Amino acid sequence: MAGLVNYITESYNELKNHVTWTPWAEAQKLTVVVIVFSVIFSLVIWGIDTAFSNLIEYYFTLVKS
Repeated sequence: MAGLVNYITESYNELKNHVTWTPWAEAQKLTVVVIVFSVIFSLVIWGIDTAFSNLIEYYFTLVKS
């Protein structure tokens, strides 16, 4: 148990005194960039998935005929 308390204490000390944190304004801007990229990427994946789905559906309607 003492090892766990020591680990938490050292981790807290490391985060408080030795980590360089990104300024809040920059973190907000980067968060917006990640959100925009995620939305664009998900739309691209959705478009590719829809195109392949339609292509496969078209193929099977031709094969069935």
